[in-house]
Amino acid sequence: MDLSTFYAVVSATSFTLVGLWWTVVERRPDWLADLQMRRLVGGVYISFLLPGLMSLFAQVDPSEPLIWRFTFVIASAIGAYSTFKLIQVDRTVDFPGPVRRFRWLVALVYGLIALLGVVPELATNVGLTPPQAAAFLLVLLVVLAHALTWEFMTENRPTHRETPRD
Repeated sequence: MDLSTFYAVVSATSFTLVGLWWTVVERRPDWLADLQMRRLVGGVYISFLLPGLMSLFAQVDPSEPLIWRFTFVIASAIGAYSTFKLIQVDRTVDFPGPVRRFRWLVALVYGLIALLGVVPELATNVGLTPPQAAAFLLVLLVVLAHALTWEFMTENRPTHRETPRD
């Protein structure tokens, strides 16, 4: 598969997953009632949106690497920032699952994508072109997004938090 086709497939798949997530959230208004849950719901949303946007921009002009490099750096900065905010949320909730305990891996992948956008020649150290290396990292992001989404949707959550009695 050539890279243009790959990025087209990832973009279409990611935006489809965003739409499916909207449908899931629409059926679960209780998730939006709590600020912490709303942030976690938004974390799932952004975990599919950003790879979709990066893949879409990678197709704008494949002959001009500055376009994909710039957008990958910006999207990765947003993704890393959002991930660090979600790590803070994970520390305050009563139900962090095993995948969410390793959410820092998502921030690491975003960091590698940003680094690749700034210093693309690093890809040649592993025998890849920069767009190929970015493609592998996007696959990792989507896999991590799926794992986090599955865990989020299958966790047993308390219906309310017990408040300590004095």
